[in-house]
Amino acid sequence: MLNKITPALKGLITALSMIVVILGIYYTSSPEDTIWQYLVYIFYGLGITWTLLVYRRSSGSALKFGNVFNQGFRCFIVVTLVMAIFYGLFNYQHPEFADEIANTYKEELVKKNDKTPVEIDNEMATFKKQYTLKLVSAAIFGYLIVGAGITAVGSAIVTRRK
Repeated sequence: MLNKITPALKGLITALSMIVVILGIYYTSSPEDTIWQYLVYIFYGLGITWTLLVYRRSSGSALKFGNVFNQGFRCFIVVTLVMAIFYGLFNYQHPEFADEIANTYKEELVKKNDKTPVEIDNEMATFKKQYTLKLVSAAIFGYLIVGAGITAVGSAIVTRRK
């Protein structure tokens, strides 16, 4: 049964488990820098590893790095897409996040004392407007890099000769 699950479906399962952890951290009012945040990346790594190991068992002895990497890619690209959508929707529903970070940013700009109040207000408006876009962009980039790294290392381990 587990062999019949496609890498894309494994990616969806992985992403949903990551979302559950994120929402669990948020709704239990855990601090932002809690150790539980690493559980998200552990699930991410486990999802990719699950995909690679199942492919290894099902493909036989003719394993090539490119084929194994392709399976991991199919998993982590779905995770990246789902997580980008989640971050976008979640932050759209919580504009207070942008306000809190914008206030911190404003305090830094005021401390620097190198901008006029009008310039600071303009930067604040731009910051708030672009907050979700920048957050989603960073999430996409981060998940792609981490996913490619885990997949490359995992593929190299899976395909090495004994």
